[in-house]
Amino acid sequence: MITILAIDYINHSDILFDSYSKRWGLAMTVPDYLVTFEAAIRPLVAAIALGLIWIGAVSMEGPAQSRYAIAAVLSVILVAWLALAQYLGSANAYVATSENAAPTLLFGLLIPLMTAAVGLRLSGRIASLVSAIPLHWIVAAQIYRIAGGIFLILWADGRLPWQFALPAGIGDVTTGCAAVVVAVLLAQKAPGALRAAYGWCLFGIADLIVALTMGAMTSPGRAHLLAFDAPNLLISSYPLVMVPTFAVPLALMLHGLVLWRLRRESASTGSLATA
Repeated sequence: MITILAIDYINHSDILFDSYSKRWGLAMTVPDYLVTFEAAIRPLVAAIALGLIWIGAVSMEGPAQSRYAIAAVLSVILVAWLALAQYLGSANAYVATSENAAPTLLFGLLIPLMTAAVGLRLSGRIASLVSAIPLHWIVAAQIYRIAGGIFLILWADGRLPWQFALPAGIGDVTTGCAAVVVAVLLAQKAPGALRAAYGWCLFGIADLIVALTMGAMTSPGRAHLLAFDAPNLLISSYPLVMVPTFAVPLALMLHGLVLWRLRRESASTGSLATA
């Protein structure tokens, strides 16, 4: 069965976009395979994130009660974030419109990132926990990015514009596959492993920036410059909206942790070498 997201000229005129005297109206469909795929991937991604939290709790120093308490708090926050993203997404809170100066999707992306950054900076216990997670596990966690191949399937099925689907899908699959290779190098302490981690991290961040940029440029809104004949409405519709409101912020958090750890470990190594 296919869920129909109808765009009506009379009742939903805010989802209509007029460019160069051309008006378009679409009937966008969400295929069953996308619903099934997202329902399977979402708990897997959450489980990976929770696994990292508890690996850090087990590995960090200090009383067990304190370690597990901070892990429990972080786990509750993660699950609450996921539940809120799912609720807002299913309620069409992020549906792209041509009227908004700033798309609501931007808030779903930036608020979790700012919250995580503030928490890491202000809480020594959170910093201690993430510092205790083996670096190769943080890198390997982004194997879930392989699931970005769904963008390529949706493009081949005529449901996403190629300007967004190709760079986002190819970049995600590449990042996810490379994560495994880089994680193995780090675990084996292979020569050049840290440089490989830096390169992988920068590539992964660049992929997300390109995907977000192309998503904005192909969706209704002030930045809509491409794909006027078939705009990217699916990315702001449930369940695909879970990507920019949960999977992407989580990926950026993990990349940020990798760079933060690499910087700290490089500084520590440099200090030891100087001493």
